[in-house]
Amino acid sequence: MGKVVHVSGTTATDAQGKVIGVGDAGAQALQALSNIQKALEAVGAKLEDVVRTRIYVTDISRWEEVGKAHGTFFKEIRPANTMVEVSRLITPEILVEIEAEAILS
Repeated sequence: MGKVVHVSGTTATDAQGKVIGVGDAGAQALQALSNIQKALEAVGAKLEDVVRTRIYVTDISRWEEVGKAHGTFFKEIRPANTMVEVSRLITPEILVEIEAEAILS
């Protein structure tokens, strides 16, 4: 078994902490996934090492746009995935939060 990397509580913030894609769940998912990719790379991992993702959304009716964003990053990798609706996230502007687990061989 390899080393395990957990990337938790990732949202659609830029390097300055500004929320990207306010009002757009798909854009927020893309930004959160980009942030996850950067976090993985910072510790020597890559998207291909991801075995599971968890997506928290404040409006499950927008699952398709969030799922499409997830597919942009993971179409060929196909990690196990769960998407659940939550009543709210840390600030009202944040619509999506994503976690990822990776195993480095």
